Amino acid sequence: MTTHRTARVSIDAMLDDLRRLVEVESPSRDVDALTASAKAVAGVIESRLGGRADLVESAAGPHVRWSGGGDPRVLILGHHDTVFPLGTLARRPFRVDGGRATGPGVFDMLGGLVQALHGLASLDDLSGVEILVTADEEVGSHSSRALIEERARACGAVLVFEGAAEGGAVKTGRKGCGTFQVAIRGRASHAGLEPEAGVNALVEAAHQVLRIAALGRPEIGTTVTPTVASAGTLDNVVPAEATVVVDVRVESADEKERVESAFAALTPHLDGAEIAVRGAVGRPPMPESASAELLAVAQQLLPGLEGTAVGGGSDGNFTAALGVPTLDGLGAVGGGAHADHEYLVVDAMAERAHLVAGLVNSIRRR
Repeated sequence: MTTHRTARVSIDAMLDDLRRLVEVESPSRDVDALTASAKAVAGVIESRLGGRADLVESAAGPHVRWSGGGDPRVLILGHHDTVFPLGTLARRPFRVDGGRATGPGVFDMLGGLVQALHGLASLDDLSGVEILVTADEEVGSHSSRALIEERARACGAVLVFEGAAEGGAVKTGRKGCGTFQVAIRGRASHAGLEPEAGVNALVEAAHQVLRIAALGRPEIGTTVTPTVASAGTLDNVVPAEATVVVDVRVESADEKERVESAFAALTPHLDGAEIAVRGAVGRPPMPESASAELLAVAQQLLPGLEGTAVGGGSDGNFTAALGVPTLDGLGAVGGGAHADHEYLVVDAMAERAHLVAGLVNSIRRR
């Protein structure tokens, strides 16, 4: 089997579109910036594929949706929000040098979007293809999840254009992930005159951190990592409040349930302390079984392509959990996601664009 090509893809044209998207900064939760970014994404889609790209308004910012018409068969899934604050572009502008493109969002995941669009543009028929580019993936996809799941069910197959894993591998499995916040309330008192009159929220937090960290079972892929803590107001006051933020990753639904139940069951160690827990494993695990069929097709199209399971989550977690065949990591080859050294390998762009075209044609022939 070979990748279907009706036209060559142009690396120069892809880089032009990538520059256009990178230079419209799109930090998560900044609705004004995300509105400008969504319009830029819609403009690139329309210029390359024709038709109309609709902006779907949400509290998090606009999502972008496009359809090639006909019965839906495959969903092209991505996001246009990034983790970088406004002003990053001035410090780290878009550049192409030494075979690499750099700039905020090139790898996660604007490069993948561009490759997908140019791969689709090489096809002479786009019926059955849907595109959904969301505005809140980096912050949990709370406003987009229902739409993602609806379109995944309707299409029956999902291709996710997050950046590739190391060496260009596609992502065949992902851990479920979530964030918990443990809020502790104690009682303030003077640390010198009557410390015994207080209930030290910081001491309570220390007990809880050890209890929480012990929930991890790394031997089966479960990590429970306290990441951020705060407590206290002044150096001579027994702290009345403390918070602990915890990152959780799991590989199975059973572990998701166990960890969530353990957080719900946390009780105070100190008399008079109170504990309140918020959060959940919001992204369910993406089992490797969900990608097996599409991975086999991708490996026929691109011999030597590898697949790997990774710890980070994506919107592919949601679609795979529905039982919809999902293949992730089809986007840019590169690295440095969320970091200042983020980069995209320019020479891999055409190959990945052609892979998109071949996958879409294979899915529609099923």
